Order: sequence, then structure tokens, then C-alpha cells
Amino acid sequence: MPRKFTDTPLTPAERDSILEAHRTRKMARSAHAYVRGNTAKFYQWLEGSAIAGKVPAGPSLWICGDCHVGNLGPLSNGGGRIEVQIRDMDQAVIGNPAHDLIRLGLSLATAARGADLPGVVTARMLEEMMEGYGVAIHDPTSGDPGVEPDVVQSVKRRALGRRWRHLAKERFDTVEPRIPLGKRFWAISDKERAALADALRRPGVLNTVLGIDDAVSGDEIRLVDAAYWMKGCSSLGLLRYAAIVALPGHKGEPDYALIDLKEAVEAIAPAAPDAILPPDDADRVVAAARALSPHLGRRMAAVRMLGHSLFVRELAPQDLKLELDQFTRSEAVKSARYLAFVVGKAHARQMDSDARAAWIRILGDDRQPDLETPSWLWESVVSLAGRHEIGYLEHCRRYARAA
Repeated sequence: MPRKFTDTPLTPAERDSILEAHRTRKMARSAHAYVRGNTAKFYQWLEGSAIAGKVPAGPSLWICGDCHVGNLGPLSNGGGRIEVQIRDMDQAVIGNPAHDLIRLGLSLATAARGADLPGVVTARMLEEMMEGYGVAIHDPTSGDPGVEPDVVQSVKRRALGRRWRHLAKERFDTVEPRIPLGKRFWAISDKERAALADALRRPGVLNTVLGIDDAVSGDEIRLVDAAYWMKGCSSLGLLRYAAIVALPGHKGEPDYALIDLKEAVEAIAPAAPDAILPPDDADRVVAAARALSPHLGRRMAAVRMLGHSLFVRELAPQDLKLELDQFTRSEAVKSARYLAFVVGKAHARQMDSDARAAWIRILGDDRQPDLETPSWLWESVVSLAGRHEIGYLEHCRRYARAA
């Protein structure tokens, strides 16, 4: 470490050095972690594989672009209920929905391998994945997602009971409305703090993000604390901030909310040739969220700060990740069907009935008589799983040499 995080703010070069080391360590933890953190390689290897020409061209619509298991999870609908939706849109583009299916299939396959499940389970997972996805495309309103996996039921129950104190304890190890500086949260400059406060004060930003009435003015919402946030693998070299804001509560006591501000850059996922995307990348992320995950999208806004484009969202206490590091055979199969249904709903809500029927026909064109998984999906996942396994071992070799 160049110096203590609680000293003066780190320079961009110091930030990048620490983030690169963090990203390398995180991706070396498992093959599944490597897949999650390697979106660029995923598309490079997919494009360069023999199967690339067999992937069906689906309707041009908003796709997640990085549809691995960790990017799905429970979200608050703002009315006291929880729904599992796509929760990360950094790579979202108007593109081919088949790419989301391949990315999800690869993520599920590597999670199964990490849980030491046999290959026959992976085959069953991909079959159930296509079944769940097809049900959602056929009827996104009342289609049957199947039995909710235990991991989904558990995380939804946990999400329902969470409040600010749970979020603060989890993120900051304290229930106080302050951000403790350390390994995850770093000091920011006065210039950054002033720019951040100015961005959040812009008309409608926090009202949208917090889902509060426009009658509550920006003057009634104050910035309590802010810090640079080292989070995930995708923030390398980008601006990422955590901010705590206070807003009017009951009985004169303030309520608190955690705000996440993240720089948006050009997506790695390939857009469809006919796609017309918002020219600003933060606007792209927000538009994608509103199409794919309405509960999330309506709580997001785009801002400009220090010459960069950022998107802003509240991290509500109920917004949690799904973790499938260890699961049984039956849980693996149920999870595949359920999560593919979630992705299918996100795609289907953008299509009319004719487009959905046409997409279902295309998905079934490549199926063998005795197999439920289309050849293009099976061959893509098998090919990419092999390439990622090799890439993961090479990554670990380099990491071991540098450690």
C-alpha cells in the first residue's frame, strides 16, 4: 500500500495500482469468480469460436450484456415487496438476447463445477434454463417460473426484514451514518466532495433515486458523508463513490440512505447493427435498467461530475446479491430454471406477442430430437467453459508469481 487510506486522498495512479491488485486477487479465488470478472474475454472468445456463426440472431432489444448469476438478485419494488430482477446494467446494450443466455449458462456451469457437481447436472441445468426462459417468453405475465430455489427464498426472506441499520452494519460495520475510511472506503479531495454534493443537488436527482415526492426539496436532503468506494472488479480506473444522505423522517428524526455513484463507460458487449443507443453512457445504463428491471430503473439517474458521466442509484437495504457458491443437484437445476425465467421476463416485456412467438421458434430450430438444449447454447457453454478454465489457471499462475 502506498500509504494509509485515512491520510490525504489517493492519486489516480495509486488508486489504479490498488484496484488492479484487488481485481487480480478476486479473480484468482475461483473459476466462477474469474468468469464473473472477465466480460471482455467472454465476448472475445465467443466471437473467435467456431460456434459464433451458429448463435441465433434474436430480436434487437435491451440485454444485460453481463448476465452472470451475481448480477441477478432481489430488489425492492418500493411498495414493501421483493422481486428478483437483473441488478447490474454496466454492459447493457440493445443487442442479441442470445448473448445473455450464453453468459448465464456459462456462469451456471462454472458455479456447478465449483460446487463439484457432475457434468450431467450441468446438462440438466441448461435444459431447465431453456425451459424457464421459454415459459417467460411465451407468457411473461403469468408464466410459471417453477419452484423457487431455497437460495432465492432465503435471500428474499432476509431482504424483507432489512432496514438502514442492517445495511449500515453490513457495509460500514457500524449503525452510525458515517463511512469509516479503510481498505474499502478511501478519502476524497475537497474538489471531489464539492462536485459530488453539486451533482446530488441537481433538480430531481435524489427525488428520483430515493423515490420520494417532488414536494421534498433538495434543500431538505443533505449530504452526511462520502468516500471513494473500492467495490467489485469493474471500477478499475473509474470513479466510484459511496454517499450517505439524510432526508426528513418521522417524529423529527432523519432517515438515511446509501447512494452509489459509478462512472459509466462504453460497453464491451456488442450492440446490434441497427441499435440506436443514448450517446451518453450513464443515460444508456439508466435506459437499460428501466427496460430490463423497472424496480431498479425508476430509482436511477444520470449525472455529469468532473467531466465524467456517472449513474446514481440508492442501494436499498433490500437489494441483495444471489450467491450460488455451493448448492445441491436439485437446487442447481431449480436455480437454472428460475433465473432464466427472470431473464426471459426482462427480455419479453420489450416484445409484442408476434416477436415473442418468432423468438421462441428461432430458439427451437437448433434442438436435437432427443435433447432439450439447443446445440448452439450447449456448444457455446462447453467451448467457453474450456477457454475460461485455461484462462483462469494462467491467471492464477501469473498471480502466484507476482504474489
